[in-house]
Amino acid sequence: MIIVEKTLLDGVYLVKPSVHEDSRGNFYETYNKKEYVNAGLCTDFVQDDISKSYKGVLKGMHGDSGTFKLVQCVYGSVYAVILNCDENSVNFGKWQSFILSDENRYQLYIPPMYGNGYYVLSDVAVYSYKQSTYYGDYNQFTYKYNDSRFKIKWPADASIISERDS
Repeated sequence: MIIVEKTLLDGVYLVKPSVHEDSRGNFYETYNKKEYVNAGLCTDFVQDDISKSYKGVLKGMHGDSGTFKLVQCVYGSVYAVILNCDENSVNFGKWQSFILSDENRYQLYIPPMYGNGYYVLSDVAVYSYKQSTYYGDYNQFTYKYNDSRFKIKWPADASIISERDS
């Protein structure tokens, strides 16, 4: 069973999977289509991607006009930021941050026109993307992580950042 919570951003949801724990460790489902459909999250996902990053890495803000995403940090922890990138929306530039980790197991359900970025808090983090389109089906947009219009508050200065994101 999953718990789905609305966020401050229209169409973005925080998903909390149920976890079964005992003396051996834990088990949880990262995705069960029936559960997500019953919760009103009816996206047909077609591609999964994994990104491994190191402490101090900052990625994003990336998105496109047609892809729904379900993201989570399956190992380590990240400070995730979701940004409304729809320049035709009255909420353009509105953002919200979340801590995603292998301990809380939270996921974010992100609709098209939202940018997704994160800062790695742990020594190593593995970030998982479940996507509704194949990579390259839509042209991606990128906004700088420190674009002064958005005033995104990151937990620390980016120490490792790609040329694309700088």
